Amino acid sequence: MISAGPRSAWPLLLAALIGWGASVTLLVEKFKSLTEPGYRPSCTIDSTLSCTTVMADKTASLFGFPNPIIGVVGFSVFVTIGVLLVCGISLPRWFVGGMWAGLLAGVAAIGWLVWDATFQIHALCPWCMVVWAVTPAMFAVVTGMLFGRSRGFAQVLAEWRWTLVAVFYAVVILIVYVQFQSYWNSKF
Repeated sequence: MISAGPRSAWPLLLAALIGWGASVTLLVEKFKSLTEPGYRPSCTIDSTLSCTTVMADKTASLFGFPNPIIGVVGFSVFVTIGVLLVCGISLPRWFVGGMWAGLLAGVAAIGWLVWDATFQIHALCPWCMVVWAVTPAMFAVVTGMLFGRSRGFAQVLAEWRWTLVAVFYAVVILIVYVQFQSYWNSKF
């Protein structure tokens, strides 16, 4: 059984709540854009920071339904797990391993979506970027829970997890800055 102290449980819960909120907002915006002709999502600021452009792309419905549904469901699960951990409930190791695998898949999907948004769609969705930010942090928290007392490679992974997250963030920021350099330079 694995239990999480407050240093793991609270950040996991808060990140899951933030991700859930962003996903719900995206889903509402998507449904409004489908049901109200001419609707402009509140997260569309201009042609670069544009949920409208991202939502219109085929990758916004990767499995035939809007991607935010995956976020609403996934983050709901993690909100529930976060509440259990904050309450001091211990979870079976296999369950935490499943959480870790799910978050690993989420981080991989985010990496692909970052690439797609910047190099294929040429637009950024602000709410998507919130999800891009919280998922790797959640992955680091669960990595610490699962591998914090391990040996070998797992121990190295647990010890360097926040550095890896910082590198992930740095790479994403660099990609977004370089791809939209003229946009950022015109704003600042």
